[in-house]
Amino acid sequence: MRIPLFRGKIRWGLLPLALLLSSLLFAACGGNPSILNPAGPVAQDEANLFWFILGVATFVFVVVEGLLIWSIIRFRERPGMPTPRQIHGNTTLEIVWTVAPSIFLFVVLVFTIRTMFQVDTIPTGGQQLEVTAVGHQWWWEFDYPTQKIITADDLVVPTGTVVHVKLYSNNVIHSFWVPNLTGKTDVVPGHDNEKWFSVDKPGTYHGQCAEYCGLQHANMAFNVIALPPDQFATWVSGQQQAAANNPQYARGLALFKSKGCTACHGIVGVNLNDFNTQPQTLVGPNLTHFGSRDLIAGGVLKNTPENLAKWLHDPQAVKPGNDMPNLGLSQSEINDLVAYLESLK
Repeated sequence: MRIPLFRGKIRWGLLPLALLLSSLLFAACGGNPSILNPAGPVAQDEANLFWFILGVATFVFVVVEGLLIWSIIRFRERPGMPTPRQIHGNTTLEIVWTVAPSIFLFVVLVFTIRTMFQVDTIPTGGQQLEVTAVGHQWWWEFDYPTQKIITADDLVVPTGTVVHVKLYSNNVIHSFWVPNLTGKTDVVPGHDNEKWFSVDKPGTYHGQCAEYCGLQHANMAFNVIALPPDQFATWVSGQQQAAANNPQYARGLALFKSKGCTACHGIVGVNLNDFNTQPQTLVGPNLTHFGSRDLIAGGVLKNTPENLAKWLHDPQAVKPGNDMPNLGLSQSEINDLVAYLESLK
């Protein structure tokens, strides 16, 4: 028997489609942060719920598809086979396939509600750290009220400590999300939310705004940097100090003052007495210890002298729509300002 030619063409035509679907599948296997790689108890509870629901769904799929395949084989039409018995309206079957899914959905509901209460209840006792996360357009500010520190882009926390995050926005709705540590929580103007998480092991964990908030929503990122408690205490002690006044970078400091930078940014020891005196008119990040941060411009760039120079040259080209104006700096002025800012460790 000859096989029609069009069957071969269809077979080869399906190959590009299969390759496309495979590429989409493997694209999800990159190095991006995943909720399935938890590094804390909140993320672990959420991952456990995911695997439980996936297990239930897989079981239902296998049973239903198995019955379907069995029915196709068992009751397929054969030569001389009489008309099969019709079972439409069978009360027993109607009850079974109505009650069984209800039971599965109820079990999933119970586990879901249980997980919601687990991740929503802030533990009491033990080591606690309070941080206020402020969503700007488009960068994150982190205020440590007890330690009297204000920083940006990097949220530094100690391991084994309950981090109580108060969420605040004075512009539009954002969403605070660190996939490896905790789920998404909206940051709503006029309705302050809160969340908590804890980190089991030191490391750097990527955070992201998960609610569309404007032109640069995708570039509103931050890092959670988890340090051992003793290293965190050292970090806090250093961050509480005023900016170092090194005469070597006097030209950069003079430019910071003369080019209008102090209208938007604060530096303790330059135009601020301490972090508590930072007025709300300063719409940009506090730069007191800018040189010690990993990210700049709301996470769109790594904090390197080359990237900072690119940012100062034309911030709108790097991140269109942000509040940073073009200062019209010469290359020598950019070099002096970069050297000064990077010295603020």
